[in-house]
Amino acid sequence: MTALAFLIPAALFLGLLGLVAFLWSMKSGQFDDLDGAAHRILYDDDADSSRK
Repeated sequence: MTALAFLIPAALFLGLLGLVAFLWSMKSGQFDDLDGAAHRILYDDDADSSRK
């Protein structure tokens, strides 16, 4: 029973820490352009420089 006295606050702290990390990533713009990286891999920028 005393283990719950340690585990419940630890779980609440880790949940709060995860929420703060998620909100920080939203504020810093991590999720602004989700499709950009997926489409960027399709463009071959090195092909133009190798033809010179």
